[in-house]
Amino acid sequence: MKILILGAAGMLGRKLLARLAVEGLGGAAVTTAVLHDVVDPTPASQPFAVECQAGDYAAPGAAAALVAGRPAVIFHLASIVSGEAEARFEEGYRVNLDGTRALLEAIRALPDYRPRVVFASSLAVFGAPCPEVVDDDYLCAPSSSYGVQKAMVELLLADYSRRGFIDALALRLPTVCVRPGRPNAALSGFLSSIMREPLKGEEAVLPVEEAMRVWIASPRAAVSYLLHAASLDTGPLGARRSLNMPGVSVTVGEQIAALRARAGDRVAGLIRHAPDATVARVVGSWPQRFDAARARALGFVGDVDFAEILDAYIDEELGGRLPAL
Repeated sequence: MKILILGAAGMLGRKLLARLAVEGLGGAAVTTAVLHDVVDPTPASQPFAVECQAGDYAAPGAAAALVAGRPAVIFHLASIVSGEAEARFEEGYRVNLDGTRALLEAIRALPDYRPRVVFASSLAVFGAPCPEVVDDDYLCAPSSSYGVQKAMVELLLADYSRRGFIDALALRLPTVCVRPGRPNAALSGFLSSIMREPLKGEEAVLPVEEAMRVWIASPRAAVSYLLHAASLDTGPLGARRSLNMPGVSVTVGEQIAALRARAGDRVAGLIRHAPDATVARVVGSWPQRFDAARARALGFVGDVDFAEILDAYIDEELGGRLPAL
């Protein structure tokens, strides 16, 4: 089985590749993985062939070259993240929307080719005002350019699937937390920073009030969703190819309390409150809780609670070690 991962150098792409090396895909072994990102995505040694490419997938002709080898499964994780899409309007649409359209057209141009496309969408396709619990029938009404771009791609995937060009699923991922590595331009990035940096003995900035409630999932759960979607029978989905993924509803204050319980007052004390109206407005417009009944019925399984998410980060990324402060 040949696969393509767009955004392979990112956190989810790297963790997805590691899981594929161990588990395969839907009971089948991966034979070749084509990895693409704007930076060199070359991984450590893998048990299958790896083809690595660095560049702009939205550049003219790039998408056609990427699908020329007819990968059976395409994991589309590439995007301009929320904060950057808001700050760089034209670039957000060029990469997030136009790049995806070029990819789909490149697939459509190949005869007798209908790959599974798994797209990392976002809860940002929804916006305020939201009900207390968003169910599977709630209307998309984004409050950011990033959310609009994700919603437009979801519609494209549904239409190209309806026409038989692809077999796609769009996974509306919760905010993925706790993310390893350095901060990025995502407006929700603080949700990871306020855990990750204090656990390294560094200060973190909290731009919102502790009462803000958010919907999150661990990197481990997010990768599990991608893997499950790649081999899922899409027949029961019909024309509705977008799914709200399971997550954990938690306030920022509850996150900090879990950090304090796990690592102590001195670690939690490294969080400094510095309000940012833009972050509070956009992140605060996203749903706080979902009833992901449709996804759960299809076999998607999420995290139990935030304590489990935090402990998984400490164990997997820090080797179970807490900072000595």
